[in-house]
Amino acid sequence: MKAFIGLEDGTIFAGHSFTGPFESEGELVFNTSMAGYQEILTDPSYCGQMVTMTYPLIGNYGINSEDIESDRVQVRALIIKEYQELPSNWRSQMSLAEYLTASGIPGIEGIDTRALTRHIRLHGAMKAAISTRDTDPDSLVEKARQSPGIAGRDLVREVTCKRPLFWQRGGRVELETGLDGFRWPGHRDTRRVVALDYGVKYN
Repeated sequence: MKAFIGLEDGTIFAGHSFTGPFESEGELVFNTSMAGYQEILTDPSYCGQMVTMTYPLIGNYGINSEDIESDRVQVRALIIKEYQELPSNWRSQMSLAEYLTASGIPGIEGIDTRALTRHIRLHGAMKAAISTRDTDPDSLVEKARQSPGIAGRDLVREVTCKRPLFWQRGGRVELETGLDGFRWPGHRDTRRVVALDYGVKYN
């Protein structure tokens, strides 16, 4: 299924959907990581953004229930060069396409993501519209220009936890071992530590 990306500066890129029909708008950014696409998809700092991956093959190790950075997919869309539809990893529980589709997030492949990244690098992050339904370049560009983007949005309210969370003594603490000479305070210590969630990642 053909899919198109229209940037607010008038540039058009063409590819194919690997998640079915869609239409979406958002700020277009890029990520140069070779792995970790699941963490990127669920990273609260990408809320409201469409992420372009420069690494050419994405999806090869699938998706699992552990490597997430928040309680949901945060990106508005994933844009890649080539999708691997047959993941191979002992931890994989579903394919990337299944994960995105279940979350209602568009995935588009067949894009020259390095050319797209160079364009963003030269001209800055910009608003974009992607669609399998609207194939008219002028219409897509206009939708990109009219989209709200992320400037002025209260994204913290969208990604923060909805209620206080408390760490229980005896719970899992990653740093309890492995640090030379480090000792956790005794049970009589009364000091409290508070973390304010402005988009905290699970890791």
